[in-house]
Amino acid sequence: MVFAEKDSDAGSFKHTTPPLHQVQSVTVSNEMFEKLYLNPASRVKGSLRQTFANPTPLPLLGFLIASTPLGCTLMGWRGAGGGGAATIGAFYFFGGMLQVIGSVLEWVLGNTFVYVVFGSFGAFWLAFAATLTPWYNAEGAFTDGATTAAEKAAGVASFESSLAFLFVFMGVVVFMYLICSLRTNVVFFCIFLFLDIAFFLLASAYWKAAEGDTKTFHNLEVRDGFQITLFASRMAREVAVFKKEDAAFSGILGFDLG
Repeated sequence: MVFAEKDSDAGSFKHTTPPLHQVQSVTVSNEMFEKLYLNPASRVKGSLRQTFANPTPLPLLGFLIASTPLGCTLMGWRGAGGGGAATIGAFYFFGGMLQVIGSVLEWVLGNTFVYVVFGSFGAFWLAFAATLTPWYNAEGAFTDGATTAAEKAAGVASFESSLAFLFVFMGVVVFMYLICSLRTNVVFFCIFLFLDIAFFLLASAYWKAAEGDTKTFHNLEVRDGFQITLFASRMAREVAVFKKEDAAFSGILGFDLG
């Protein structure tokens, strides 16, 4: 673009071209990085954040350790199987206990959304682990009294069809989290998106198992395991990146919708 500039001495106009600006790198502070890429500022009063340690890594670690082996199991790596029964201890203590503890601590700090997320997932892992625990006899309630192989198969099918609804409505809950994550960034949106797909795939797999379609059930299980592993790797990568910056690491999922 060319501009006309008046020459005060000669009383005439001369054409000038504005200089090109050189692109330079900009240094962003930790606080600005957190505000731009992690979450909006949380309007919480008090000095608890400066008094206590950041609880967020604890439930994140619990979710990773509980979900990653499950994803590998569903994909059947190294002959794994059993729907996650082999790692039921991780479901109780990593997926359930650590996330419930982290949820309570986030509530103390005033992080409304994150405490709800961790609390709901902690309850899910505890419920799923209890379902897989023989002592609770969840499947036995459908097969007790069966005298023939056909009656027992019908009971197992009814159990699998009923269990699928747990994953369906967890998928609905995660979909609400997905909408809420639009306030943050594409990273958290993708994390909830992968997890939402995993829940609906798992529900579909159990319904196919109830119908006796073992081939489709196995294919859906493998896809579900891939989604869970993809979600876990995405979260692990973000934790590793954010850990480099203390301010960023303290802000993972720590925003308030209230």
